[in-house]
Amino acid sequence: MLDRYVIPLIKHPLNSLAKQCVQRHIKADHVTLASFLIGLLAIPALWGEHYLLALLLIVLNRIGDGLDGAIARQTQTSDAGGFLDICLDFIFYALIPFGFILANPEQNTLWAALLIVSFVGTGSSFLAFASIAGKRNITNPVYQHKSLYYMSGITEGTETIGFFIAFCLWPALFPQLAAIFAALCFITTINRIWAGYRTIQSSETQ
Repeated sequence: MLDRYVIPLIKHPLNSLAKQCVQRHIKADHVTLASFLIGLLAIPALWGEHYLLALLLIVLNRIGDGLDGAIARQTQTSDAGGFLDICLDFIFYALIPFGFILANPEQNTLWAALLIVSFVGTGSSFLAFASIAGKRNITNPVYQHKSLYYMSGITEGTETIGFFIAFCLWPALFPQLAAIFAALCFITTINRIWAGYRTIQSSETQ
C-alpha cells in the first residue's frame, strides 16, 4: 500500500549507491545473494534475543533487496535475477517469524505460525497472478521495471519491513503485532484473489 510512496523517496540514494557498485563491477545477483546471507544471520541473532543486532541485519537485507534492482536497471535487467530475488525474498520473510519462535517459543509460536500462514496467502496469490499475467501479457503501469507483475495490496514491502522493525523494537509485543500483521495479510490475500480473478477473467473475454 505504501510502496508507491516510499519507492520514489529511496530511488535517488539507491541509484547513487548502485552507480558506485557498477563502477566496482559488483553485479546485481551478487548483491542479491550477499543480502540474503546477511538476512540469514538475523535468525541466530533473534534466537539469542539480540534484537537490535537482528534489526540491523534485517535493515541491511532490505537495503540490499532494493540495491540489486537498481544495479540491474543500470546494467542489464535479467529475468533470472528477478526470479532469484523473489525466491530469496519469500524465504527471508518466513524466516523472521521463525526466528521469533526460537527466541520465545511459549509466547510466539502460535502467532508466528499464523503470520507464516498469512505469508503463504500473500505470496501464492502474488506469484500465481504474476505467472498468468506474464502468459497473457497483462502489464502493470505502476511498476513497469519489475521482472514480475507486482500486484499491490495493503501489505507490501514497506509494511513488511515496518512490522519487522516493530517486532525487534518491542519483542514483548510480538503476539499482538503479529496478529495485526497477519490480519492485514489475510485481507491483502482476499483482495488479490478477487482482483486477480476479475482481471484474468476480463482478459479472457477480450
